Amino acid sequence: MNARHTRSAVDEALPAPDAARADIYAIIGRLFYGAPDDGFLKVIRQGGGEDVSTHGPLGTAWAALVEACTAADPAALTREFDSVFVGVGKSEITPFTSHYVREAAPDRHLSQLRQLLASWDLQGSSAAPETEDHVSGICDIMRHLAGDNRPLDEQRLFFNQFLRPGLTPFCEAVVRSENAPFYRCVAQFTLAFLAIEQVAFEMEGG
Repeated sequence: MNARHTRSAVDEALPAPDAARADIYAIIGRLFYGAPDDGFLKVIRQGGGEDVSTHGPLGTAWAALVEACTAADPAALTREFDSVFVGVGKSEITPFTSHYVREAAPDRHLSQLRQLLASWDLQGSSAAPETEDHVSGICDIMRHLAGDNRPLDEQRLFFNQFLRPGLTPFCEAVVRSENAPFYRCVAQFTLAFLAIEQVAFEMEGG
C-alpha cells in the first residue's frame, strides 16, 4: 500500500463522497500497514487528497492527525510501529481483526472472510502480503468496494460483518496504549470515521 491509493488513483467518474471514502480507507490502511515515510506524511499534511470535514469529531480528529504528522519523525514512528504492532515474539497489539471478533473463532472468521471475498472475486485485491484479516487488508478491501462503486448492500455487509467488528476494538486498544502517541491519533481518526460510516449505512439501509 502506498500514496497512490489516494484520490489520484480513484476513478474521477465516482461520486465525490465515494471517492473521498475510498481515499480515507486508503490512508487508514496505509498507516496501519507500516510507519509512514516523509512522502506519506507530506500527503497527509497537504490534505491527503480527500475532503475531510473541518467540523465535528471527524474534523477534530483529522486536525489532530495532521498536527501529529507535522511534528513526526519517521525514524521514531518506525520504532513506535514496531514496538506496538510487531514486537519481539508477541506484539502488544495484534493488527489482525479476527482476534477481536467475539461472535466466531478467529480461524472461522477468517474462513468466512475468504469465502465472501471469493464470492465477490476479490481474492488478492489487497496490496498487503499478510492474511486478509490484517487491518490494512480490511481497509483496502473497503477501499475497493467504495472506489469501484460496488452495490451498497455489499459495502454494508462487509462493513457490518468484517470491518467494524474487528477494526473498532483494535482502534480502541491502540487508543489505550501508552506506547502509541502517534498511532493514538490515527486510531481516533479511524473511530470518528467509522462512526460516520455506521450512521450512513444505517440511514441508507432504512
